[in-house]
Amino acid sequence: MEPPVNARERIKLANKVITNRILRTPILKIAKNDIGIGHPVILKLEHLQHSGSFKARGALYSLMKLNVGVDGVLAASGGNHGIAVAWAAKKLGHAANIFVPTITSESKIKKLEQHGAIIHQTGESYAEAFEASVTYAAKRTMTIVHAYDQAEVLDGAGTIGLELDSQCPEVTTVVVACGGGGLSGGLASWWGTRKRLIVVETEGTGTYAAAKKLSRPTDIDVSGIAADALGARRIGTRGWEALTSVAAESVLIRDNDVINAQAVLRKVHGIEVEPAAALGVAALRSGNVRISERENVALVICGANST
Repeated sequence: MEPPVNARERIKLANKVITNRILRTPILKIAKNDIGIGHPVILKLEHLQHSGSFKARGALYSLMKLNVGVDGVLAASGGNHGIAVAWAAKKLGHAANIFVPTITSESKIKKLEQHGAIIHQTGESYAEAFEASVTYAAKRTMTIVHAYDQAEVLDGAGTIGLELDSQCPEVTTVVVACGGGGLSGGLASWWGTRKRLIVVETEGTGTYAAAKKLSRPTDIDVSGIAADALGARRIGTRGWEALTSVAAESVLIRDNDVINAQAVLRKVHGIEVEPAAALGVAALRSGNVRISERENVALVICGANST
């Protein structure tokens, strides 16, 4: 099944709007067994994007498309989305109020400060920070940029797929991490079933896996090494609908697999990434994903705002 024409057209429009303001991130071709994966793979290095993650695409597109309120913009985030919104707001001359939970790493707080964000650190989880942000925004004229369940955010993320097609048209299979479903949903919206899409989560952040089990989004208890970046309690409606429309596969991995994948990327290629960005490498190294010799595999390395 092909994605709806309007989805691909929306992503093309997003790409046209942001293309001169974001980076065309490079790819890195990895030889068979180089990082413990029994197949050659291509890494899409989105951790080199402005703000340190793919989130810059959706954040910038949202602020360029929406009418920003007189009190500026607001976002709740585990860190990366907030950093991206603060970066985009500063670039476009808007004030940014960013709500983050108490588990947010010090390095992410420092990056928020560097981009001039007004930081509100509250709650033990992303969900609690989000609830506080809604209360705050209700008393002000602000534009809210949701971390994952917003059309502009998915469309911005989808531009990675458009870009990857031009860099590596031979790719047949894409492995990507999932929290709330903004990135994976954006890619599903762009490709439809033209590529095999494998969604990877840790055992403590498996919103898509839980939703697949019940055939509907459901709350989970978030925990583990990737909880700050993949801290959504449930997958977003837009991401869920996009992923189910293409029958995206679900893979769960252990925290130790992620730690080992980070170490291998660092040791072999000098690539320093946060846990969420190493999920694809961890999944392929673990043997939990079967790849045939006919497949050409790409992994999205989504962020480097380390914990």
